Amino acid sequence: MPEAAELAGFRACRRCRPGAAAAPDPRVPLVRTVCQLIDAHPDAPADLATLSARTGVTSHHLLRAFQRVLGISPRQYRDARRLERFKSELRVRRGVSPALYRAGYGSPSRVYERAHAQLGMTPAAYSRGAAGTQIAYAVVASPLGRLLVATTPRGICRVSLGDDAGRLEADLKAEFPAADVRRERAGGPLDAAIRAILRYLEGGVEPLDLPLDVRATAFQRRVWEALRRIPYGGTRTYTEVARAIGRPAAVRAVARACAKNPAALVIPCHRVVRQDGALGGYRWGLERKRALLEKEAAAR
Repeated sequence: MPEAAELAGFRACRRCRPGAAAAPDPRVPLVRTVCQLIDAHPDAPADLATLSARTGVTSHHLLRAFQRVLGISPRQYRDARRLERFKSELRVRRGVSPALYRAGYGSPSRVYERAHAQLGMTPAAYSRGAAGTQIAYAVVASPLGRLLVATTPRGICRVSLGDDAGRLEADLKAEFPAADVRRERAGGPLDAAIRAILRYLEGGVEPLDLPLDVRATAFQRRVWEALRRIPYGGTRTYTEVARAIGRPAAVRAVARACAKNPAALVIPCHRVVRQDGALGGYRWGLERKRALLEKEAAAR
């Protein structure tokens, strides 16, 4: 459903041009209309009864259409859009209170009770670019190039792979521009995590059961938790992951959550492949994904 994918924020393939051949899904205009209503009135109720009355369809039909097109309910869409607006307001250096009301929240408690799961820190800290948050990191050589591991006092916040250590460090600092980001020397508190990850990359089969402190929406968190349950040496398709989290129509959203995974290997998004067995995408390069899957298959 090309229109559904575009509605969810994806760009159509310029090579196969799916929109030219596919018939439009009649549910898409309804979902688009409701999304526009929610976006125009972020502080208004997003319950099914209210929205169905405004669009002239039954609550059941509206919910089914949303779940089929976007993989979420209207309320979940409203919550995600509120969080996006709230983060945008915080990034332009507005105070927490003005930001939360401009985003459509009715009270501060609704924001703070979910702050750690969705932001990885308090809203005030996020608004300051993670000011006051201590992040220790190290970059080491690995069988797949340079490996960066970063952690807060709560757990690992970034694991990334690349060819250029400087680029990996710059990406980390861009994500947390005001945090106290410091490079650890050998023998520091990161050593245990780094050793575990290197053992894995060298063929070790023990699970990377390391504590995480990552920012995520509720949907992303469910996807990432499902990925951590995929056994070593196994793979799942994007469709199978979508079914595992109870959102069988949200295949593209699952792929998007995989692409935003901040902790390579610890959250094993490399174990997710396309329905036809093709590798699909990988944030740190398809050659690394292929090498990881081959190594796991051989060790298994």
